[in-house]
Formats: sequence, structure tokens, C-alpha cells
Amino acid sequence: VKLVESGGGSVQAGGSLRLSCAVSRYLGQTYSMAWFRQAPGKEREGVANIYTGIYTGGGNTAYADSVKGRFTISQDTATNMLYLQMNSLKPEDTAMYYCAAAGGRRSALSPVEYDIWGRGTQVTVSS
Repeated sequence: VKLVESGGGSVQAGGSLRLSCAVSRYLGQTYSMAWFRQAPGKEREGVANIYTGIYTGGGNTAYADSVKGRFTISQDTATNMLYLQMNSLKPEDTAMYYCAAAGGRRSALSPVEYDIWGRGTQVTVSS
């Protein structure tokens, strides 16, 4: 499976961006996908995840406290795409953003639980 992120860029504080992650193939009936970010000199941190199981419908989502109410994770299972809508962006959101995937239910905030990663897309928010 390959993951390819896109949609990053430079934006002023208060602006919006929509990140996309193209998934090369169907992941199965039960899987988790997530967005992580890593700023220079900092550890990789979880932003949001979405768990899709047999009984979850469109997927169960979870968010880091720092992005709740501003970011929305979503997916289009028909086209194997994952999205992250980012609104009210702040300078502290500046980072490389990564898409990740794993089978089963995974924690939104733990990068060690994900074994498939994209190469990232840079988001820069200026004040």
C-alpha cells in the first residue's frame, strides 16, 4: 500500500487548507487512518484519526485537543482518499503533515501504532 499526500502550502493565520491522501488500494473492512504532523525539532504528533469497521458506518473519528473544532478528518471510500480540512489555522500548526494507515483500531495519537506512511506535505502558517 502506498500513501501520497497533497494539498499543503503557505497560508496566513486564520486561513484554511485541505490536505488529501491518496491510498493505492482498498485497505479492507477494518482499518485506521490518521494524520500526524512534525515540526522542526519536535516529535511527531497525532492530529486526527478515523477508524472504519464493519459497524462504524462512515468511520469513528478522534482529534488532538489542539485541533478540535478547527480540523476535520474525512474519507471517501469509493475513491480511496483521506482528507484533512484545516480551518482557523495558527502559526503553531506549521509542520510537515503525514498520512498513515494500519489495520484494525489504532490510537489517534500514537505514531508507533501505524505501519504505513506517506512522505508528507508541508504546511506553513504565517502570522
